[in-house]
Amino acid sequence: MEKITERLLLEKGSPKTSKLKHIKTLNLSKMGLALDDLPVALLSRLTSLERWDLSGNKLQAFPKGLELPALRYLDLSDNQVEDVTSLESLRGLEELKMDDNFYITVSDNYKLYVLLPGLRIYNGRDVTTTANHVRYVYSDNLRTRMIAVWEKSFSLPETISAEKMSSLEKNFVSAARQQVKFGPNSVADFTRWRVEILAKEYLRSLTEPKEDSDDKDHSETKEDAEVSTPSKRKQTQSATDAAIRLTPRKKRRTDTPESPAESSPRKSRLQPKPPTDTRGPARTETPRRSAKVQRAREEEQKESASRKDAKAAQLQRNSYVLPIVKACMKTQPASLKPLHVLQCHSKQDSSEDFSTQLWACAFQPCPESNGGSRLVATCGGDSVCVIDCEAGMVMKKYKVPGEEFFSLAWSTVLMSRGGAAPSQPCSVLAAGGKRGLVKLIHPRNNVAYGEFRASRKSLAVLRFNHRRGNFLFTGSYDNKIIMWDVGGVDSHYNYKVVQLLMLEASATPLHICLPPASPDTHLLTACEDGLHCYDTQLGGNGTKKRSKEMEITFPIYKKESKQQNYHTIDGLSFLTDDVVASKSHTHGSIYLWSWSRTRSQRPDKKNRSVCAVVLAELQWASTDIPYLALNTCPGRAYVACGDDEGQIWTYHITDLQKNCYQSGRPIPPTEVLKWPTPMRKGLGPLDGPSVNCLAMDPELHYLVALTDKNMVLIWRTAAAS
Repeated sequence: MEKITERLLLEKGSPKTSKLKHIKTLNLSKMGLALDDLPVALLSRLTSLERWDLSGNKLQAFPKGLELPALRYLDLSDNQVEDVTSLESLRGLEELKMDDNFYITVSDNYKLYVLLPGLRIYNGRDVTTTANHVRYVYSDNLRTRMIAVWEKSFSLPETISAEKMSSLEKNFVSAARQQVKFGPNSVADFTRWRVEILAKEYLRSLTEPKEDSDDKDHSETKEDAEVSTPSKRKQTQSATDAAIRLTPRKKRRTDTPESPAESSPRKSRLQPKPPTDTRGPARTETPRRSAKVQRAREEEQKESASRKDAKAAQLQRNSYVLPIVKACMKTQPASLKPLHVLQCHSKQDSSEDFSTQLWACAFQPCPESNGGSRLVATCGGDSVCVIDCEAGMVMKKYKVPGEEFFSLAWSTVLMSRGGAAPSQPCSVLAAGGKRGLVKLIHPRNNVAYGEFRASRKSLAVLRFNHRRGNFLFTGSYDNKIIMWDVGGVDSHYNYKVVQLLMLEASATPLHICLPPASPDTHLLTACEDGLHCYDTQLGGNGTKKRSKEMEITFPIYKKESKQQNYHTIDGLSFLTDDVVASKSHTHGSIYLWSWSRTRSQRPDKKNRSVCAVVLAELQWASTDIPYLALNTCPGRAYVACGDDEGQIWTYHITDLQKNCYQSGRPIPPTEVLKWPTPMRKGLGPLDGPSVNCLAMDPELHYLVALTDKNMVLIWRTAAAS
C-alpha cells in the first residue's frame, strides 16, 4: 500500500495541476486503503474535487470531519463499510456507489437518504422518490408518533436546569425509541436511530420556543365547480379589445396596513405616576402636567429616532447597493439592437395571426453543449417553442391542440442509463396553462416524455428550485401553490411525480421567486392581492399544507383609494442574493428592496405584514395594463421591463449609482428600447403591442421579449455581434 501524499494525489488526480485545490477527479481505487490511511488535513485541501473513486479498498468508514464542498460523486463499492453515518459531512453528494459492502443493510440505506439531502443516484438507480419519501413522509409519521409519546408520559420540569434536562432527555429518548413502532422489521434500526434524532430536536424546540406565528385556520368558501377557464390577462379600464376573454375579477383589499407609528398599549403603563398629597386629595393639575411632559419626551425621542433611522437607512442602503455597483464597475451599459422578429406561435402557422398572446420565456440553464446559452424557450397559444437566438430559428416546437400555455420553466435533472454507466445531467422543460396539466419535455432528444395534473384549474406560473432541480412549484387559478418532486428519468423516460407541499394563497399567484441563497427555506409569490412569503422547509415540525408566513407591503399602498389599488404585484425577480425588483402595474415605478432586511422585521400580529425596506425606485411607464412582467440579469446588474407600447425599459446598476437616493424621485432608465415597427405585408408598420414578458441570458448577449400580438422579438448586444 502506497502512502497518501500530496505528490500521490497530484499524480492520481485530474486535470493535471500543481495545486490540490484545482483537482476535480481523483482515483484511489484498489490501493488497499484503510480508514487510518486517509489523512483528513491533506484531503481537506481538495476543495474543487467533484468525483472520487475509492472502490476496492478496505475502508470500514469514511473519515469523519472530512468536508469536500464540491464533491458530487463518490464510489465506495467493494469495501468493508459498516458505519454510513460517517458520510454525514458530504451533504452535497448526488451520486453514491456502495455495492459489495457486505455489512450495509436496508436501514443503512434509509440513513443515507436522510444524511445526504442531495442524493439522487444510489448504486446506479434513481432513488429520488424513495429518498424523499423517507426524508419527509416517513419522518413526519415518526415525528407524530414520537410527540404522542411525549404528550402521554412526559412534561417539562417547573424549574429548568441542565441536570434535569439531561435526565429528561435520556428518559424521553429511551421511551421514544422503545415505543415508536413503524415500518417493516428490516428498517427497525433506522426507525430507532431517526426517532432518537427527532426526539432530541423536539425537546430542544420546547426549551427554545419559536415566536407564535398567530396563524389561524381559515374556512374556505367553496365556489362553483364549473367555472369558465380564464384567459391570462384580466380586464382594465383602458382595455379596448372586446375579443379578449377576462380572468376572474380581482379581489379588492379592505384592510390597509397599520401605521407603524400607532401608539403602543404599553405606553400608559410606562407613564410616571403622579405624586400624591398625603394631606388631601391628589392635585388635579398633576396628571395634565405629567401628560405634557410625557408627550414632550415622546416627541423628542421620536425626532431623535427619526434622525438615527434616516442615517442608518442611508448607510444600510449604500451597504447593499454599493457592492453591486463595485462588482459591475468594469461593465458598460449594453448596446442592444433588434435582431429578429418571429411569429412562431401562429394559429395554423398563419402569418396573418396577430391575436395570439405570448406569456413566458426563459433561457436554457447549464447548457448541454456549446452555444446552449443561445437557446430560449417561449410559450403562448397552443405551442411551446425552443429558439436559437443568433440564427432566429425555431429548433423545436411542441403543439397541444386546445391548450393555451401560460408559463414554462427550465431545470436540470439526472438521467440514469442503467448498468454501470454513470448518470448524466439533462435539461428538461416544464410547461403548463389552461388545462392545469404540466408537460415535461426533453428538448435535446425532441421528446415530450410525460405530463401530470397539477390543478383542476389553469396554471398561472411554474418555477423550479435552482438548487434541487427536481423540485417544481406550480401556481394555479384556484389560489394554490404546490411543490412537486418530478424526480429524474431513466433511458426509457420512466419518471414519477410526488406532491410534497401545498401553500394556500388568497388570490391568483402570478410570479414565484426563490431566494438565490436559500431556495429550500422560503418562497416569495406575487399575487393579485399582494406579495406573500412562505416557509417551504420540508420535514421539521411543518405541515404539508401551509398559509403565508407574512405579507410584504410597499410605501405606495398608503396612496390607495377606492379607485386605485396597488396590491396587484405583477413583476418580481431577484437582482442579487438580497436585492429584489418588484412592481405594481398601476404604480409607474419599480421598487428595488432588501430581502434580508425586510424579512428580519417582526411581522404585524394582526395581518402578518412587514413593509419592504426600499433601496431605490426606478421610473417606469404609466399604464393600467397588468401582467407586464419584469426580469433581471444578475450577471450584468440589469433590470428590464416592457410596457404597453412595445418599448423595453432597461436599467443598469452603474447608472443607478449616480442618482441613488439623492433626489427622492424615481431614477430614470438607462435606456428605453423603442419598438422596431416591423412591417406587415400590404398593411404597413405594426403599432407597438404590450410586452408581456422578457428574458436575458446570463451574459446579456441576448434579450428576448414576447408580446400580446404573437411576436417574439430578439435583441442582441453590440459586443455579441
